[in-house]
Amino acid sequence: MADARKDIVLRFGIAYIIICLMFVFVIYNIVIIQFVERDNWLALAAHSRQTNIPVKANRGNIYACDGRLLASSIPTYYVFMDLRVPALHEKKGKLFKDNIDSLSIYLSSFFHDRTAYEYKMSLKKAYEEGKGEYQLYPERISYEQLKQLRTLPLLRLGRNKSGLIPKELFSRVNPFGSLASRTVGNIYADEAMGGKNGLEKGYDSLLIGTPGVSIRQKVANTYMETVQVEPIDGMDVTTTIDVDLQDIAEKALVDSLRSFDASSGYVILMEVQSGEVKAIVNMQQNTDKSYTENRNGAVSDLVEPGSTFKVASLMVALDDGKVKITDSIQTGNGIYYYGKSAMKDWNANHGGFHKISVADAINASSNIGISRVIVNAYGQNPSAFVDGLYDMKLNEHINFGIPGSATPRIPHPKDKSRYWSNATLPWLSIGYVAQIPPIYTLAFYNAIANNGKYITPILVKKISRNGQVVKTFETETIKESICKPSTLRDIKTTLLGVLEGRLATARNVHSKYVRIAGKTGTALISKGVSGYKTGGKTYQVSFCGYFPAEAPKYTCIVVIREPKIGYPSGGKMAGSVFKDVAEKTMALKSDRTPMNMASDTIGKYPFTPYTKTGYSKALQLVMTDLDLPIVINSDEWVKPVTDKKQTRIEPLVVYNNVVPDLTGMGAKDAVFLAEKLGLNVQVEGRGKVVSQNLKPGVFARKGTPILLNFD
Repeated sequence: MADARKDIVLRFGIAYIIICLMFVFVIYNIVIIQFVERDNWLALAAHSRQTNIPVKANRGNIYACDGRLLASSIPTYYVFMDLRVPALHEKKGKLFKDNIDSLSIYLSSFFHDRTAYEYKMSLKKAYEEGKGEYQLYPERISYEQLKQLRTLPLLRLGRNKSGLIPKELFSRVNPFGSLASRTVGNIYADEAMGGKNGLEKGYDSLLIGTPGVSIRQKVANTYMETVQVEPIDGMDVTTTIDVDLQDIAEKALVDSLRSFDASSGYVILMEVQSGEVKAIVNMQQNTDKSYTENRNGAVSDLVEPGSTFKVASLMVALDDGKVKITDSIQTGNGIYYYGKSAMKDWNANHGGFHKISVADAINASSNIGISRVIVNAYGQNPSAFVDGLYDMKLNEHINFGIPGSATPRIPHPKDKSRYWSNATLPWLSIGYVAQIPPIYTLAFYNAIANNGKYITPILVKKISRNGQVVKTFETETIKESICKPSTLRDIKTTLLGVLEGRLATARNVHSKYVRIAGKTGTALISKGVSGYKTGGKTYQVSFCGYFPAEAPKYTCIVVIREPKIGYPSGGKMAGSVFKDVAEKTMALKSDRTPMNMASDTIGKYPFTPYTKTGYSKALQLVMTDLDLPIVINSDEWVKPVTDKKQTRIEPLVVYNNVVPDLTGMGAKDAVFLAEKLGLNVQVEGRGKVVSQNLKPGVFARKGTPILLNFD
């Protein structure tokens, strides 16, 4: 018993001594580390840790007025493989060797940039070299692509076994492509530099957000980041842009620019009472004759406005009581001299207008008529005329929130830095000498439509963060009334006369769907130091006005520069775009419903809508969806006949190699049938086919041109 006790005490003593020795050893090492090797370990820790690493904040989004995205930052990824991970080297690299063939095949079919063999050789070489960052694909991929990539052989096993390393970056995208691209703007390739132009630059400080701070440290041979200060994402900007109206304006302008082979053009559409810009288009011609938005000329171009400025000139004279619109003015044979400077009316080669009323001087856009009115009233005191323009605030800068917006330049006789001659006043009165960006002309005409109230056009409605509104932008009033009520009534009368008057210059802008009021503008463009007389003539045509004239909702300006095809005309060229925009805008934004239209249509129109000749299945689908009666047969091509109760369809026989009767068809069906026969189709107009130069029933020879006229 005593021996057993001694044996236990001995064992306990040995264990105790060992524990004490170990404790002493630990204390010793602590002392060594803390006092002897302290500097070495601190240096090693500092080497494996990085502090104050910026954590990028997400850039805010830019929205259209209805919440649709115009610009957003989305994550994209570069994908790498760390071929040093232990799992790939266990059991003599069994995992890697078993999967390399299938992985190479799938990568080849996924990226389509290399063959499966090339992928295998490249992966094998990187594996043997022990590469820590082998790049699988040289370009960025989307999040959806990354998710698919993670389902491939080997990569589906996760980062620790496959070594897959995605590196996240953010790209700025515009879901609607080029729509309003110059107004929305873009950012620099180096995203840290922020916005490059447009609203991206104007609101960059709000969009960019505040970066956070993190610490990066190597733990167990793996770098880990710990966020110390969370980043604050950028705010969102909601614009006034209406995507649908922007699309209407852009298509109408580009179609016109192409038909006239013009160098550039602008359209701005604005709500009268709110001042919200619903569409703003800036198109410039490229060397390949295509059109893109390269700069925001609608707010930055300092151009001579031409005849649209005559309205402002007349407004000053009417407000000062110098003239009445019923007064007469002698314009002679269309040529009038101010000193040695000859001014011409557009019809000078037809003998001029002779004696006309002041209202007709606007309606006919007579240079001589308006200039003589202003010279007669202010020839002895031109400062009073310019002061009148200044009093209407036409020379004051407006902040649109877009960098690079210009300020109007209207010279004053007392400004010694600008040359003023006896010819300056008459030329200024008809839109030369002064330089005014298109959006300022629009703002002036909007004041006319808005009962004289001059307001600031706005492009941004609100700023928000995480759905919470931080700031809203209200309409700012520049001047409560730019003229007397009587002057405003007279001006509105003359603007209607431009489309409906005896000497109307924009008769073609008159619409049977919406009443339009406005003014044409046709101006010579100065070629810088070359002036107007050398280097050939080039023109700017425009139309500015509002609709519907009886209760204006929208103001619009259309500017087309340097048209190379056709006779330069503000009414025919710019006016046609204006009319197109006005009609489609009112059709899209009409507040009329079937209920409040019913009383207008009973007894006037057939029970069923008018339908075009064409493909029977398309007609059947639409009529069925509308729950409208239709008699169905089995013919492929049909001619609808509508009466008060139903639409019945008669067969339209189409033979191979025979020109069919295309009248009554829409462009899609007519062009399809003609091109199916090998005919070279040429189209004029829009709507439905009203005539064709090849008679129905004649033999269709491949390559024969066929002209289809639409209306």
